[in-house]
Amino acid sequence: MSRTTPPRPLDVEALFPELSAYRGTTTRLHPRPGRPDVADSSVGGPLLWPTNDPWPVCTEPHDHVRGRRPADIRRQRQILASVRLREPNSGLTQEERQLLEQLSQEHHVQEVAATAPLPLIGLAQLYRRDVPDLPAGPEGCDLLQVFWCPFDAHGPTRHGMLLDLRWRRSWEVTEVLTSPPRPHVVGFEGYVPEPCVLHPEQVVTYPFAGLLPEDLCDRIDAWEEALEEAAESAGEDATAVVGYQYDLSIPPGWRVGGFASWHTTDPSPVNCRTCSAPMHLLLTVDSSEWDGGSGSWRPLEERDLPTHRSATPTGVTVGRWGELNIFACPEQPAHPHRWSVQ
Repeated sequence: MSRTTPPRPLDVEALFPELSAYRGTTTRLHPRPGRPDVADSSVGGPLLWPTNDPWPVCTEPHDHVRGRRPADIRRQRQILASVRLREPNSGLTQEERQLLEQLSQEHHVQEVAATAPLPLIGLAQLYRRDVPDLPAGPEGCDLLQVFWCPFDAHGPTRHGMLLDLRWRRSWEVTEVLTSPPRPHVVGFEGYVPEPCVLHPEQVVTYPFAGLLPEDLCDRIDAWEEALEEAAESAGEDATAVVGYQYDLSIPPGWRVGGFASWHTTDPSPVNCRTCSAPMHLLLTVDSSEWDGGSGSWRPLEERDLPTHRSATPTGVTVGRWGELNIFACPEQPAHPHRWSVQ
């Protein structure tokens, strides 16, 4: 089933004609639970990985022998999902409570050394044929594969994430690795994705307001404030008022290309550390496909579904329910990627 973004609540270019000069596109990936295979673009699905290539690993020195087992995390999600489908307020059975308690336990992996290389988790793979806004990779590569370490133990703070992005030419893979190595335990359940098929949809997008010319940004702010004041005067919920950021510019959810949101921090330039070129948004990994503040982006096909059925299909959580923006160098796609958590 395709996923269709509803028309925007109003024509933002009619209100602010200057925005036409900044109009862009982004591809909403719309991941939903399914059974992808190696030939599919997916989140959490099997990857087209050749048998003769070493699987990506984390070699940073951090303890990774204690945590939760991925299979327990997925089983916990299945139980909670089945409970939600039952009669409202039916609650958990005693047997389910006991099982959930067991599944939430951490485990110590005795046979793994704390400093041994840790297999990364395959987060997603994207074929360029499926995703209109996915740029060409280096040297004609048509497939992007994204990995991450399932522990927050990296960087100067020792609490950051570790990503590994690989480009490849899919037609060159003849023998596929069918049983890749996997971590025995993970430090955070949000690092364990559920297998999802994608339903790519290209939509119009506009830059984050703080990156627009100051005069235009000020006019947008004034317009939003006037709408909120009018709603409050009428005794209405001001938080339900249509806004540029949440309804008219940048869609929520997993997407490729377009503009990054800077709703948690002030906008910051992201330049390539190799050639200093301004980098472009490559991929957004989001904790939710839509929420109360961006409900207008909920696909038409899912407007009557309960929130839990469509809003959090991947099981992925970034930070404190945020989003991960990954940037690529437009001059040289082979240059190292950068990222920001919002």
